[in-house]
Amino acid sequence: MTTEFKNILVTGAAGFIGFHLATRLLADGFHVFGVDILNDYYDVNIKKDRLKRLGKNSRFSFFKTDLSDLAGMTNIFESHDIDVVVNLAAQAGVRYSLINPHAYVESNLVGFVNILECCRHHHIKHLVFASSSSVYGANTNMPFSVHNNVDHPVSLYAATKKSNELMAHTYSHLYNLPCTGLRFFTVYGPWGRPDMALFLFTKAILENKPIQVFNHGKMRRDFTYIDDIVEGVVRVIHAVPEPNPNWSGNAPDPATSYKPYRIFNIGNNNPVELTQFIEAIENALGQKAEKNFMDIQPGDVAETYANIDDLYDAVGFKPETTIEEGIGNFIEWYRSYYKAE
Repeated sequence: MTTEFKNILVTGAAGFIGFHLATRLLADGFHVFGVDILNDYYDVNIKKDRLKRLGKNSRFSFFKTDLSDLAGMTNIFESHDIDVVVNLAAQAGVRYSLINPHAYVESNLVGFVNILECCRHHHIKHLVFASSSSVYGANTNMPFSVHNNVDHPVSLYAATKKSNELMAHTYSHLYNLPCTGLRFFTVYGPWGRPDMALFLFTKAILENKPIQVFNHGKMRRDFTYIDDIVEGVVRVIHAVPEPNPNWSGNAPDPATSYKPYRIFNIGNNNPVELTQFIEAIENALGQKAEKNFMDIQPGDVAETYANIDDLYDAVGFKPETTIEEGIGNFIEWYRSYYKAE
C-alpha cells in the first residue's frame, strides 16, 4: 500500500545514513524532525557539520535527545504531528560491541522499545527501522535471503539488531503497527563513518601509514553506495506493509507476517573481495597502500551477499553505483572536507 506523508522523524539524523536520508527527504519537500544524541563513538565534529548542512533548510527541526530517554522522546512525539518514523539511531560497530556491550543494550534495545512505545501511542503510520546484514551471523547459504533463519548471531551488535526485528513484530502483532526492517549491507560513500574501512584506508594511505587487512584480504562485502541505500529507503517509506494472506504458522516465513510487517535486505547484490576494494581506493588516490595482513577478528563474518529480490519486487529497487564510481565520489569528498592533497 502506498501512502502520502508530510512529516517524517529520522533518528540518528546526524549519522551517516540519517544525514543523507534527511537531505533527500528535505529535497523531496518533507518536513524532517531529526533526533540524535551526538555521542562520541566517532568524531563529533563530522556529525555537527552534517547537522549544519541540514539546518540550512527551514523544514528541518533538530532535537538533541537520547533514544533511551523515554520522557524526552515522548515529548517530541506529543509536540509534533509525525506521520512516519525512520529509526536509524543505534550504537553501531561489530568490533566495539566486544569492548562496550552495555552501550548496545541502552541504545539498540532500551532506545528501540521507547521508539516502539512512542509509535504505538501516537498512531504512527509506518515505522521503518535499520537492521543489519550482521544478523546472518553464522549463516553461509549465499546470497543471504530474508526468508532464511537468522538465529545464530556472532556479535552482540548482531543480536541487538535481530532483537529489534522481533520487538517490531511484537508491536505489529499487538497493536497493528506497520513495521519494515531493513538489513543494510556495508554502506559507504561521502560523509561516511570514520570507523569504517573506506575511511580508515583512505586516511592511512594518504598519511603513508600501513593499513590493517583482516582475514588476509579474503573478506567479501556487499558494499552498497549511500545514494542507492537512500533511494531504497525512500521507496520503502511509501510502501506501508500489509499482512501476507499466505503466511502460515506451520511454515512461518521470517520476512513477512499475518500482520503489517516486512523485512528486506538492502544491499548491492554484488559482493567484492577486500583486496579489490583496496585496489579501487589505491587507483582513486593514485597511491599504493602498505598492507599488514591479519587474521579475521572475533565477531566478524567472512562474507556478506544480499539477495534483494523481495525489495525489487516490492518497490523496484536496484542499486546502480559501481565500486569504482562510489569510491571515486568518496575520495573527492574526503580531499575536499579534510583539505587533503
